[in-house]
Amino acid sequence: MSKTLAETEEVALQSGKATLQASLTIPDNAAGLVIFVHGSGSSRFSPRNRSVAAKLNDGALATLLLDLLTMPEQRADEHTGHLRFNIPFLAGRVAGALDWSAAEERTRALPIGLFGASTGAAAALIAAAERPEVVRAVVSRGGRPDLAPEALPLVKAPVLLIIGGDDSPVIEMNRQAAQLLNTEHRIEIVPGATHLFEEPGTLDQVAQLARDWFRKHLRSEE
Repeated sequence: MSKTLAETEEVALQSGKATLQASLTIPDNAAGLVIFVHGSGSSRFSPRNRSVAAKLNDGALATLLLDLLTMPEQRADEHTGHLRFNIPFLAGRVAGALDWSAAEERTRALPIGLFGASTGAAAALIAAAERPEVVRAVVSRGGRPDLAPEALPLVKAPVLLIIGGDDSPVIEMNRQAAQLLNTEHRIEIVPGATHLFEEPGTLDQVAQLARDWFRKHLRSEE
């Protein structure tokens, strides 16, 4: 498949009182928008999420990769780590990004999905539970949905949980969390992959699974 020619634009969006930096890519004839929710200590420049985003762009899906923390917050968190594991706080930032995307002229017509990695998956699921009319699909990569137990039964969007086959503790955490979901969901285990999917070809499998899930569920309700 040929690579998308869509350009990535750096944007600033408001989430509550915070101004967050994000990278927005909208290919021609985009079928939906996927907002990336990074894991602890990461940012919109995560090479793994950018790799997945590029493949979603090739599949006619727009992407928004955002920093959940402002620059001052990031600097403080580097020393204390007090924000990167504050899941409700991060979920609030995701909800703000959802509200921005639903109102922004370039993205408001696009069905929205969330792609969460590691602890970011828990924040994504909480935001999905809080915005059931907005979030149409969720994908978790090596995620920790177990960190959002109260939100899981409230999620309405279909959920895909992707886990590395060699990431044994997280596999069990995902299986237990999946039992709390009352919506369509599936667990996909990528053989030979560890938590960060650094093994050759494993991240490509994640991207393919995510693209298929979003393409299936981010359909216009016309």
